[in-house]
Amino acid sequence: MSAPARLSSRFAHRYAHRLVLLAGFGFLYVPIILLIIFSFNESRLVTVWAGFSTRWYGALFKNEQMLSSVWNSLVLALASASLATILGTLAAYGLARTPRFKGRMIFAAMIYAPLVMPEVISGLALLLLFVALDLDRGLPTMIMAHASIGMCFVTVVVQPRFMAMDRSLIEAAMDLGATPLSTFFSITLPLAFPAIQSGFLLAMMLSLDDLVIASFTSGPGSTTLPMRIYSQVRLGVTPEVNAISALLIGVIAFALLAGALLRRRTHAHAH
Repeated sequence: MSAPARLSSRFAHRYAHRLVLLAGFGFLYVPIILLIIFSFNESRLVTVWAGFSTRWYGALFKNEQMLSSVWNSLVLALASASLATILGTLAAYGLARTPRFKGRMIFAAMIYAPLVMPEVISGLALLLLFVALDLDRGLPTMIMAHASIGMCFVTVVVQPRFMAMDRSLIEAAMDLGATPLSTFFSITLPLAFPAIQSGFLLAMMLSLDDLVIASFTSGPGSTTLPMRIYSQVRLGVTPEVNAISALLIGVIAFALLAGALLRRRTHAHAH
């Protein structure tokens, strides 16, 4: 092959890769951008543009049912993510620091099984458990259900950090007279904080996004935002759904940006 032909082939491959990348990003993000744009639509029809307006945001903040579902989702996400982070961090520490304890394989299998199990099965199993325990379904049962699933993701995120941690720092602290408990809180946890923070954000996002498990474990007065949106979409998409979806996208983007900035600041202080 001549030099011009090789050069032409190289440019063709380069632009083909860029075109495929742009097509992939467009497939993922163009619908989200359109949703945000049409949340400012004047028309009641979500697919017909009739001019710029914020009327649906005003109507949204007067919709008590929608605001109640938003509050339930935020409480559920924060509470379940906090509980999942505590349990997942302890589970990750146990798997990373005590690799040969009795029953380790069973414990690890119980941690990883919910990651690959269909949500319908997990939701049905949790529903049967709560019925067997005679627990009234509501926000507490939803928090327990989401925490039991979220802790598995936290464990997967945090465990490699514990395994890669420099043991000499921990041994030096204990040689200087620190107790195992104080060493854990003053040395181990700060070193693993970036991974713990990532696990918390992941658990919170999974809780905010969940529909199936929440549907199985919810009760009267505990409808979450995904459940509310799904019930309304089945009757037809309204501009208020576009507005709340746009606000949710903004909140998630802000949380991810804040987490990235905090992680960068923590990394800079560590060095």
